[in-house]
Amino acid sequence: MTDPKRKYYEKRANVLIKNLHSRHFEACYCADKAEALKKALEWIPVGSSVGWGGAMSAQQIGLLDTVRTGDYRALDRERAATPEERKAIMKQCLGADVFITGANALSLDGQMVNIDGNGNRVSSTLYGHQKVYFVYGPESVIVIAGMNKVMDSLDAAVERARTVAAPQNKQRFDSKTPCEVTGACADCKSDGCICNQILITRNCNPPGRIKFILVGEDLGL
Repeated sequence: MTDPKRKYYEKRANVLIKNLHSRHFEACYCADKAEALKKALEWIPVGSSVGWGGAMSAQQIGLLDTVRTGDYRALDRERAATPEERKAIMKQCLGADVFITGANALSLDGQMVNIDGNGNRVSSTLYGHQKVYFVYGPESVIVIAGMNKVMDSLDAAVERARTVAAPQNKQRFDSKTPCEVTGACADCKSDGCICNQILITRNCNPPGRIKFILVGEDLGL
């Protein structure tokens, strides 16, 4: 018997891919992490400079480790020895051949929502790279039928990014914002707020610059 969750993933992904194509994005569906990794590497030419930001999903499919150890020029801020070097690497990412990132939420009609604290991730999406790959997957296997990063409307996608993704992401830091303390968004303006930029990407120009890999597994936050 076919796994009903997997079957639902595929049907929902088919609708989403059609809508992403109508907005001039490239998109494909991969059933699992191994297939997603293989597809991503097909899209990254050997020898490319490759940067990333907030790419938990890419880490989970093994893409970041593969780039670090492969025949690529990895722009890895986590390996910086000093704050100054880290900042320099983040600037280099703006001119990378390929930038890898994730999505906080996606609406079924093909629009993406990302939230950023410093602006490096959303600015790299907007400008600079020959190609951008959004490695995307739902977060909860249990609610896979819902693909918890894929919402039925743009309003719901924005709400998810603010009230689900951001409070979870904030648990990785120590700045005592309301959502870090309580787990709930308080629409704050705290010094440590990570919801400083909210980017809605509704169309891709030039066509095909942004590529989505939709993964039929639970990835990211």
